[in-house]
Amino acid sequence: MVRTATECRTPSSGHSLLRLLLAFCLVSLLAGCAMVQVESVRPKDFVASKRGDVLTTGQWSNATLSALQVLGLDESRCLKDRNQCRQKLVEREGLNDEQRQSALAEIWLDEALKLDEDARRDPFTPELKTTARLAHLRVVQHSYAYLFFTQRNPADRALEDRQAQVRDYYNYATQQALVGLFNESREDIAKLMGDDNQFVLPFGPWTLYGRTEGLVHGAGLPQELVSASTLQFNGLRNQYRRDGLGAEVVAVYARQVAQSSRTPQPWTETPFPAVTLLLRFEGQTLEEVLATQRIEVLGLDPHRQRTVTLHRTQVPVAGNFTAGYGLWLARSGFARQSLLTLIGRGDVLESPQIYLMQPYDPNRKILVMLHGLASSPEAWVNVANEVLGDETLRQNFQIWQVYYPTNLPLALNNQEIRQALAATLAHFDPKGRHVASRDMVLLGHSMGGVLARLMVSDSGDELWNALIKPQNLSERRRERLRDNLGPLLVFKPLPFVNRAIFVATPHRGTDFADNRFARFVSSLIKLPANVLGRITEVAQLLVDPDSAAPVALNRPFNSIDNLSDLDPFVNRSAELPISPSVKLHSLIGNDTPGRPLGESTDGVVPYRSAHLEGVESELVIDSWHSVQEDPEAIVEIRRILRQHLEELGL
Repeated sequence: MVRTATECRTPSSGHSLLRLLLAFCLVSLLAGCAMVQVESVRPKDFVASKRGDVLTTGQWSNATLSALQVLGLDESRCLKDRNQCRQKLVEREGLNDEQRQSALAEIWLDEALKLDEDARRDPFTPELKTTARLAHLRVVQHSYAYLFFTQRNPADRALEDRQAQVRDYYNYATQQALVGLFNESREDIAKLMGDDNQFVLPFGPWTLYGRTEGLVHGAGLPQELVSASTLQFNGLRNQYRRDGLGAEVVAVYARQVAQSSRTPQPWTETPFPAVTLLLRFEGQTLEEVLATQRIEVLGLDPHRQRTVTLHRTQVPVAGNFTAGYGLWLARSGFARQSLLTLIGRGDVLESPQIYLMQPYDPNRKILVMLHGLASSPEAWVNVANEVLGDETLRQNFQIWQVYYPTNLPLALNNQEIRQALAATLAHFDPKGRHVASRDMVLLGHSMGGVLARLMVSDSGDELWNALIKPQNLSERRRERLRDNLGPLLVFKPLPFVNRAIFVATPHRGTDFADNRFARFVSSLIKLPANVLGRITEVAQLLVDPDSAAPVALNRPFNSIDNLSDLDPFVNRSAELPISPSVKLHSLIGNDTPGRPLGESTDGVVPYRSAHLEGVESELVIDSWHSVQEDPEAIVEIRRILRQHLEELGL
């Protein structure tokens, strides 16, 4: 059979199929080389890919990696030679200023973190710490350049993840550089300070300068700075802070917090104030900021200053409002001293001390906290912290904690706390014109509530006539008694107080003070020698002032005696009229929910003693005697304080 040419060129069906398969495979291989794979991303991976960086994951952020790729740089090579990588980031074109400065800040931070770790491993090589701090200053410089000297201002990037990352670089590096530098160079800074509190401190190629008002509150420079971010507290339900720019630190002014009455005045400004530190680089352009070697140090009080202006841009100031308070309590020694004071041991507290929780502010109302028997300011730990954590309350109140000797009789503590409050106000506001000197709020727990009630009461001659019975005394003896006891038994309401909150307060005493355990504790109580002398002198006058034989006291009169429902002083005090200008509130515990309210008790104080007629509000809470620690009580206290501000038009 003879085939034609056409027939010879026509492939068989088998060959055609084979060729089609080969062509399909070739196209598939070529397409596979260029194919983009798609995978689902889990929510946590989505967030990590957007916000993960050298601070959070230990890896460079996607933003920095993208910047490197744009310039043809390889991450692994950059990690081997960071100096060369940074140099290429500076020199090569292809990035805008935001991309360039943020990437430089992160790469410098990675190096600073590694240097910090090297310094921890080798603490005997101080050069490592110095090198690390110099690297942190580079981080701050590039972060500052990104924030204020690139094409957009911070407001334009307000919702961007990258700006939040760079803000964190600035804050963390400022903290690491300044806290370490201050703690190691404190003496040098003190020597360099002029009469105007200015200082200039050379450090490597840099010159740091500034004024120390933000770090001084009458006691000179602090002994040390503590990074607030490194502190964790047990016993505090929450930690409150405010996002913004700056390193959140605590300035430590005193090692010993709890003091005896041998201090020259009855008040102490907080020995652990919150401070926010910022660094401002000289220059008006990006090039000038990157070339400068002069840095201004700013120390701000976050309670008073919510914003700061940097290069014509107003930005929020970061602040930590719990760390200073928590550190104060942790280092106070209150728990031990309050018990030792009760039995006359240790560094005995002889008279009230007032602790200002923030530097005095003439424009904030004052909330005074009074603890109970055998207690201390620690009783208010969560109440005070929640007030500090409430933005409205924090901006309008300053807290004064009264620490007083709870072994003393109520009449004596009432007199001395009154004097301490008046002396503190007179010191800070001699002319009595400040907002702080009016509309004070008293908050008292247990015995502190009894004292708060006395401070807003008008005794007239009621206590004097009822307890002294002067009609049975000679004129001479009556005059001497009046000199000794008059200030204790005759008093007026404090004029600068117009609201009081009573928490678990035994206005009419409690039978708990007469049980066997309370009587045993009462027998252990020791009064300071000066107080015992005053009581003996009064007893002598009551018995026979002309007798040469001193009066012997079988058992000194003390605070537990006063808290008994049989005590004449507390019973008479409960009937004294309260100033009509003072608004009253009661918080009462109920640890016996099965009983009728009138027969209930918090385990120490019965309802019938804690209840007070004429109050604006009364809240009964299922709680033991430490009612102030109950979350419901804290919410109620905050409500009352907000009501106080509303009624004052604030």
